[in-house]
Amino acid sequence: MFLTGLAALAVVPTLPTAARDLDGVSLYPLVAGCFVAASLLGGVLGGHWADRAGAHRPLAAGLVLAVVTLLVSGASVSVWQLAAGRFLDGLAGGMVAVSINTAIGQAYPDQLRPRVLALMSACWIVPSLVGPPLAGLVAEWWSWRVVFLGLAALTLLPALVVLTMLRRSPWSPTTAPQATVPEATAPQAPAPSDGPTDTPPRRPALAVAAAVSLGAALGQYGVSGWDVRHLLFTAGGLALLVTCAPRLLPPGTRYAARGLPATVLLCGMGSGVFFTLEAFVPLLLVTDRDVPPVAIGLVFTGAAVAWAASSWVQSRFLDGRPRHHLVVAGAVVLAVAVVIAGIGTLPATPAATAASSMVVAAVGMGLLAPSLTVLSLRHSPRGRQGYASSAMQTTQNLGQTTVLGAASALFNACLGVGSSQATGYAAAFGLLLVPCVAATLLAGRARATRPSRLPG
Repeated sequence: MFLTGLAALAVVPTLPTAARDLDGVSLYPLVAGCFVAASLLGGVLGGHWADRAGAHRPLAAGLVLAVVTLLVSGASVSVWQLAAGRFLDGLAGGMVAVSINTAIGQAYPDQLRPRVLALMSACWIVPSLVGPPLAGLVAEWWSWRVVFLGLAALTLLPALVVLTMLRRSPWSPTTAPQATVPEATAPQAPAPSDGPTDTPPRRPALAVAAAVSLGAALGQYGVSGWDVRHLLFTAGGLALLVTCAPRLLPPGTRYAARGLPATVLLCGMGSGVFFTLEAFVPLLLVTDRDVPPVAIGLVFTGAAVAWAASSWVQSRFLDGRPRHHLVVAGAVVLAVAVVIAGIGTLPATPAATAASSMVVAAVGMGLLAPSLTVLSLRHSPRGRQGYASSAMQTTQNLGQTTVLGAASALFNACLGVGSSQATGYAAAFGLLLVPCVAATLLAGRARATRPSRLPG
């Protein structure tokens, strides 16, 4: 997780420079969106692989692919090769993230999972402190290619060490400790009035996941322009998502059925709100307030530290609280962050107002994200933690794609009718209140069927 965080936080600030040098600024939304689109496929592939053979195999494959994608991106001669590298990076990132969550479910007892998840969040602290500023200095003094190739060299040796350890001590679903979960506490079918049960369906073909990834990529390309061609791409991507995405999710997700479906849906809502804030707030600071890139990097650093600190607090001092209560608290804090961002669009407010919204939103996600992960593992049937982790990863990426796409469409619609950029930003931020309110109201449907802390 440390290696993943370092690569992610160091690469993202250099992407605009790389797209400009490769004469592909108009395709920058595609370059940025390829990672999210491929994460959908990587999450499904990693989750199913982990259920069949244990989490160590997709984790090892993801580490190898992470090194390869850095080499592909660093050697890019066109923006399309850079987009391909980002797609491979998303594939690797999805596999690694799902494999780690699955490993936690397979190898750790229930009462230790919140602390392990907090440790995973803490692994992002050092990368968030050194990654963005160091990458910016390297790109300015040498080249953005040095960032990618240097990260590949830096990742290679630790990846080999991890691969060796995984080969020596593999674990699998059949050998994972399950004694802490009594048979009587297995997820039960909801009442008929709650809609479909949260029993997982037959594993969907990887072709479905590939179609969903393609739909997400088409949608990201579609929002890069607003002529007839881009609208057709957007419509095609939306059609693929509507048709294929439900097959990757637990039955009843769209209706927020109790248990795993509601938990998965809440993950998509929270992730979509945070990711959209993370995209629009820096854009607001650059276009309307002329904030220097170094200051924006510090905002990202502050948000990462706030997320890790909030996650640590919930694991140490709030572990006895019902998890769905923490989900409500996280959604409320996210709503507060959205309001702060909206206030930050007013010309009379200082730039720090909008910037602080990212830090506040990170506090909310530090409460919400680990709680939803714990709930998803509790709701997953025996031997299917990979399925639950894959569904969480899928909705996380779908939420990022759909919420960002809707906010971008509203923003551009405001500009199209002659409104100011500040009005467009305010409208986009106002839209984010909808999933925040929905998450607050639906959190009770993700309630666990057994207490947060096991006796003894």
